[in-house]
Amino acid sequence: MQVQPPIAMLAELTHRCPLSCPYCSNPVELTARESELSTDDWRSVFEQAAAMGVLQLHLSGGEPASRRDLTDLVRAAREAGLYTNLITSGIGLTEKRLAELDEAGLDHVQLSLQGTDAAMADRIGGYKGGYDRKMTVAKWIGAIGFPLTLNFVMHRGNMHQLSRAIEMAQEMGARRIEVATVQFHGWAMQNRGALMPTREQATEANRTVAEARARLKGTLVIDYVPADYHADYPKPCMGGWASTGINVAPDGLVLPCHAAQTIKTLEFDNVRDRPLADIWQNGSAFNAYRGTDWMQEPCRSCERKTIDFGGCRCQAMAIAGDPTATDPVCVKSPDHAKIRDLAADFSGQDEATLTWRVMDKTPG
Repeated sequence: MQVQPPIAMLAELTHRCPLSCPYCSNPVELTARESELSTDDWRSVFEQAAAMGVLQLHLSGGEPASRRDLTDLVRAAREAGLYTNLITSGIGLTEKRLAELDEAGLDHVQLSLQGTDAAMADRIGGYKGGYDRKMTVAKWIGAIGFPLTLNFVMHRGNMHQLSRAIEMAQEMGARRIEVATVQFHGWAMQNRGALMPTREQATEANRTVAEARARLKGTLVIDYVPADYHADYPKPCMGGWASTGINVAPDGLVLPCHAAQTIKTLEFDNVRDRPLADIWQNGSAFNAYRGTDWMQEPCRSCERKTIDFGGCRCQAMAIAGDPTATDPVCVKSPDHAKIRDLAADFSGQDEATLTWRVMDKTPG
């Protein structure tokens, strides 16, 4: 079927990262440095993306600053006519390097925040001195004048810091804050027991966000990803599978979403071997769950099927064992009890005993 071009592309430039966050959205099996696309490869990808109608380019990782050619990549994206957003931990950026990125045409910076104080942030990120470095980088970003989004990933360990995170976004001059409850894919799934918020925490976060949105309307935009294990209805996966966004992994694999590789029945094309537009339009992985024809009941006859599109395919795979099943978050799913049981089991653990699996984020 003919589909509209994606609005945005996520370019995962590398899986290398100085942090070791236990909820990282990158896959458990990380791409080695020697397998990463070259500067010229990425330049071609950006040109193809712009030609097919992509408007926004999100440069991510891992930590994109781990790429020595980051400035060249930003310049190539600008020359292709793309709006560029750098998604970064701040580690690896210097004042000089930020100035070079500005000169190359970088449009926007999204800075991650693991906690609102050094003790929390450095523990979660696994990087001593990381919080202080982030605060310094935030000042450089403000001095240059980059529009800033602050990204605060919440979980059981830091949800109590949400109000302070919103205050920090204001103090740092951010235009937007993404309040994102951890999604259980990749490394987060490995550490679900340590990260699962309680129902009480989720309810309080909902209240805090609603109050802040009303109070700060016109001043700070708050994007919110609630705790889906405590929800009644799922989020639409990427606005609907392969409908608005496209991901390119460090090695050139083209994906409908971050976690799509967990669905082992899908075959993914590589931009080294096939044009990006052809992959988007005709790739089997992209057409697998487009629209609604693939749906089973109860999704097929549900009035919400064009609102949430059955929810997350990767979560259906992880919990129900079937990527075509209704997302178990949904109260109408026959697997909904599994989500509720998992949430109750994990969120009842003693806070003092929580540990998580630490990953090596320096592949190759």
